[in-house]
Amino acid sequence: MASGGGIQIPSRLPLLLTHEGVLLPGSTVRLSVDSPRNMHLVSQRLLRGTSLKSTIIGVIPNTRDPERDSDELPALHKIGTAGIAVQVVGSNWPKPHFTLLITGLCRFSVSSLLKDRPFVLAEVEQLDKLEQYTSPAGENVTAEQGELGELSQKFYQVAVQLLGMLDMSVPVVAKFRRLLDSLPRETLPDVVASMIRTSNKEKLQVLDAVSLEERFRKALPMLTRQIEALKLLQRTRKMNPDNEKRVTDICICSFSFQPRPCLSVRKGGVFPGRQFNLDEGEEDDDGDDTTVLERKIHGANMPEAAHRVCLKELKRLKKMPQSMPEYALTRNYLDLMVELPWNKSTKDCLDIRAARTLLDNDHYAMDKLKRRVLEYLAVRQLKTSLKGPILCFVGPPGVGKTSVGRSIARTLGREFHRIALGGVCDQSDIRGHRRTYVGSMPGRIINGLKTVGVNNPVFLLDEVDKLGKSLQGDPAAALLEVLDPEQNHCFTDHYLNVAFDLSQVLFIATANTTATIPPALLDRMEVLQVPGGFNCSDTLATQEEKVEIAHRHLIPNQLEQHGLTPQQLHIPQDTTQNIISRYTREAGVRSLERKIGAICRAVAVKVAEGHRATNKDASAPEGPTQQEDKASPPEMPIVIDHIALKDILGPPLFEMEVSERLTLPGVALGLAWTPLGGEIMFVEASRMEGEGQLTLTGQLGDVMKESAHLAITWLRANAKTYQLTNMAGGPDPLEGTDIHLHFPAGAVTKDGPSAGVTIVTCLASLFSGRLVRSDVAMTGEITLRGLVLPVGGIKDKVLAAHRAGVKRVIIPKRNEKDLEELPANVRADLDFVTAGNLDEVLNAAFDGGFPGTANRRTHPQLNSKL
Repeated sequence: MASGGGIQIPSRLPLLLTHEGVLLPGSTVRLSVDSPRNMHLVSQRLLRGTSLKSTIIGVIPNTRDPERDSDELPALHKIGTAGIAVQVVGSNWPKPHFTLLITGLCRFSVSSLLKDRPFVLAEVEQLDKLEQYTSPAGENVTAEQGELGELSQKFYQVAVQLLGMLDMSVPVVAKFRRLLDSLPRETLPDVVASMIRTSNKEKLQVLDAVSLEERFRKALPMLTRQIEALKLLQRTRKMNPDNEKRVTDICICSFSFQPRPCLSVRKGGVFPGRQFNLDEGEEDDDGDDTTVLERKIHGANMPEAAHRVCLKELKRLKKMPQSMPEYALTRNYLDLMVELPWNKSTKDCLDIRAARTLLDNDHYAMDKLKRRVLEYLAVRQLKTSLKGPILCFVGPPGVGKTSVGRSIARTLGREFHRIALGGVCDQSDIRGHRRTYVGSMPGRIINGLKTVGVNNPVFLLDEVDKLGKSLQGDPAAALLEVLDPEQNHCFTDHYLNVAFDLSQVLFIATANTTATIPPALLDRMEVLQVPGGFNCSDTLATQEEKVEIAHRHLIPNQLEQHGLTPQQLHIPQDTTQNIISRYTREAGVRSLERKIGAICRAVAVKVAEGHRATNKDASAPEGPTQQEDKASPPEMPIVIDHIALKDILGPPLFEMEVSERLTLPGVALGLAWTPLGGEIMFVEASRMEGEGQLTLTGQLGDVMKESAHLAITWLRANAKTYQLTNMAGGPDPLEGTDIHLHFPAGAVTKDGPSAGVTIVTCLASLFSGRLVRSDVAMTGEITLRGLVLPVGGIKDKVLAAHRAGVKRVIIPKRNEKDLEELPANVRADLDFVTAGNLDEVLNAAFDGGFPGTANRRTHPQLNSKL
C-alpha cells in the first residue's frame, strides 16, 4: 500500500477509462459505464467486493471513445485520480450499462501496466501529500507559509469575493460559504475547479498540476473569469431593473449549485460531508434547464389556466428523476407550451386598394372570391375584434382553390400554413393524443400554430371532403369545434388539455364537392362555389379567360422552369385556343399547363441542338475539310403553329361530334355535372320485336334507372296524344316491342336527377321516327305527370354545351335564376328555353314542334304556399 498523509490507496489499482469528464480530488461525479473493459471492472471488482479497499479504483481520463477502443488499449493519461465508488446502479435500457457515483480521493501516477484483460490493472504511485508540501527549495512548507501562503490567501479572497456577488439568502449559496470556510486551503484549487464551469481541457491542466503552487496558479484565472461573468450580469440587471429576479436566477443558474454526498479530504483521514459540484454534467444541466424553462413559462404570456398547469408540471419535473420515462414526456409537454404563440400575432395589412391589386395580379377573374376577401378586410378595418371567418372553396380540381388561399395570406400579410386532410381517418390527427399514451403528440392544428409562431395565421384545410372514418374516430366530427366560430375561442387539444384561442385564425377549407361533407360540418362553413367555368372552363367565353391565364401565368412559369426565354419560344393565342379546345377537356388548367410544358421540352431540345451546332461552327477551322452536313441552328423565336402542335402533342384528343351522332331517330343530347365540371351526355335508344322489355346499359345508378321508367310510363300514358305507335302501328309503344336504352361511355358511372327530359326526348324521337335537332342540349328531371323539376349545376352544364357547339339549351323554368351567373357573351351566344312541362321540352327539341303538343291542354302552374 502506498501511503500519503491520512489517505492510503493500494499500490495496484484497477483503472476505469472515461471520456465523459475529469474527476478531481474532493469532487463527486456520475459516470456512465458501457465499454467491455469498464463493464468487467464493475461486475468483477465493485459488485463482488465486500471491503472498502475493493471499492477504490483509479479513474483515468481518456479522450477517445472506449467503445471504439475496446479491442486495442488506448494510450493512458499519465496522471489519474483514485476514487471510491459510493453508488453503483445497473440498467438494461437502452442497452446494458452501469452508472457509478465516484468521489475523488487523491492523485496517482501510473508506474506500469500489469494486465489489460478483462479490465486494466496497473501499478500506481500516490502523488498528493496532504499534510505537507515541498517547496521548490526542497523545504517542507504548508499552504499557509511563504509564497504559497500568499497565493492560497489570494485564492481564498477571490473565492469569497465570488460568493459575495451572489445572494446569500439562497440556501445553496449559504451552504457553499460554510463549505469554503471548513475546507483546508490546499484542497481549494481542486474543489473550486470542479465547481465552476470549465472545460475538460482546463480540468486536465489542474489534474496534471502535482505541485500545489502550480495548482493554485492554474485555478486562479478560472475563478477570476467567473467573477467577470457575474459583473456582466449585474450590469445587465442595472439596464433592466424591472426584471431583477430574472437576472438573479441567471447568476445562480450560471453556477448550478447541486449538493451531492461525497467524501471530502481532511488532515487525518476521510470524513462524510457535502460538496457543491458545478460541473457541466448531467444533473447540473437539469438544474439549468428547469430554471431556464421556468423563465420561459413566466415569459410566455400564456393565459392564467395554462400558466397554472405549466407551473404544476414544472414542480413535478423538478422532483422527478431523469431516468423515469415520464420525465421526457413532461419536458416535451412544457417545451411545447412555452413555444405556442399564446399572444403573438402579426399585424393585418388593411390597405383595400393594395389588396385588390395583389389579388388581381395573382388570379384572373374569380370575382366572387376576391369580393369576399375584400369584404373581410373592410370589416376588419372598421372593427378590429372581428373573428376569423370559416370559408370553404368548393370546385373542381385545378381551378385555383389552394393558390387563392395562399394569395389571401399574402394579401393580409399573415403567415400561411396548409394542412392536407385527404385520407385522414383518425380524430387524433386533429385533436391530438392524450399524454397517457406512448408516443402521444398534439394534433395538426396545434402543430401548425407552433410552426407558424403566431396565433392569427391563414390555415388552409385542403381536401376537407376526403376525410375518412375508422375505428379511431371521425376526424370530421373533431373539426366541428375547430371550425365553429362560436366555439373555437376555447379549442381544447387532447395533448395540451388546456384551451387555446383559435378565433383569430382565418380558416379556409377546400373541397371538390359538398356531397361527402357531413351536414354538421358544412353548416359551420361559408361555402363559396368555384365552378370550373368561373375562371378557366372550356367554353368560348372562358376560353378567352383560359388564354389570358395561360399567357399571364402558365407560359412564363413554364419558360422559366425549362430555361427558355420569350426570344426563343413564342406560342400565339390561336395555338393556345387550339390546345384548350382540342387537347384538354377539363375544368381547371392543370392539363393545359402540362401541354405547355411538353411544348417547352420539345423546344428545349431544338435550342440545345442549335447551341451545340453553333459552338461546333465557331470552333471548327475554315477550309475544305469542314463538314457540310452539320445541323444549322433554328431561327429564333420558334413559333408553335398548328403543324408544330400536331408534331409535338400528336393528333387532337377531342373532336366536335355532336352533329354527326344526331343523324338518326332515337338519339338526344343531355347535360351532366361532374366534380370536374359540366359534360355533354348522349342518350341512344333502339327497339326491336319482343315482349315489351326495357334494357338499360351504360353503368347507370338507381336514379337514372328510375328516370328511364318514368319516361316510358309517361310516354305510354300519352301515346295517343302524341301519336306514338309501336313497330306494328299499334297505340301502345311497348306492345310487341323491346326497348334498349344506352348511355355511351359505359366505363363511366352515371347517376343523378338530370336526365329525365333527355330520356323522354330520345324515346319520343324513337317512337315518332323524327330527328332531334342537332344543336339542342337539355337537362332537367320529370314527374309522372309531365312536370319538369329543377336540377343543380346549371352553370357548368351550360358551359359544357357551349363548348360542344350547341346553340339551344333547354333548362327547367325554376332554374332561370341560375343563368345570371353566366358570362354575358355566353348568354348572347345561346338560345335558352325554360320549360315547365314536357310539352314545352318536346316543342323546343324538334324542328317545327312535336305533333299533339299544340292541342294538349297546358297544366296550370301551382305556386306552393309553404
